[in-house]
Amino acid sequence: MKQLKITKFPALDYAGNEAFNTLSTNLSFAGASVKKIMITSCHAAEGKSYLSMNLMRTLAQRGIKVALVDADLRRSLVNSDYGLKYEDGRSDGKGLSHFLAGMVGMDEVIYQTDIPNAIMVPVGRDVPNPLALLTNSHFAELLDMLARMADYVIVDAPPVGVVIDAAEIAKACDGTLIAVHYNDVSRQELLDVKQQIEQTGCPILGTVLNQVDYDNYMGRKYYKSYSKYGKYGYYRKYYKRSHEAEKK
Repeated sequence: MKQLKITKFPALDYAGNEAFNTLSTNLSFAGASVKKIMITSCHAAEGKSYLSMNLMRTLAQRGIKVALVDADLRRSLVNSDYGLKYEDGRSDGKGLSHFLAGMVGMDEVIYQTDIPNAIMVPVGRDVPNPLALLTNSHFAELLDMLARMADYVIVDAPPVGVVIDAAEIAKACDGTLIAVHYNDVSRQELLDVKQQIEQTGCPILGTVLNQVDYDNYMGRKYYKSYSKYGKYGYYRKYYKRSHEAEKK
């Protein structure tokens, strides 16, 4: 298997570590049949890739085999933000788009990272029509292969509220986590995203609230069911308790 180094992985503080450890534990409650997990958001810049990468690292550090697929074929920032370095020292290499376009085989795009227990399929190159690639059968075949190689497959998908790609990706996954930027997403927007994902048949496992203004948050009742862990928190089945959220 080819090697891939992640050279810009920021360290988490104590609160961040606790948040991701809690999220990792809660994933196990979803059941053994939930292995392929899509991570998305309502908008861009809500932290879905940060969530995906740190969840991968946390699971791997706990001895759980995990695969991450960068499926944001339109606007991925993982290569640059996390300083991915391939075997030849390049900052780009073969990835998901190359495989889906039939340019290389599956084994050419699965990399062993420098994090033990973590493998990764990077995004590859920009393509003019990502949706056409994501809807072919090769994408589901890749996820199925990774699910046989790892305990969890994390799929970093584009925002649901921006493009249709995530809805197609959800069809090949067992569950979805939604990254939500604190105080930046309305109740209606979240409900719209919930409906769009549920129409694919992919269950919503929960949401992760991030970029929380702790001082202001503690003085409000914005999300009554939210448990606070530094900048990141996890609350299961938010959409079933959405009536508890105040309208913006």
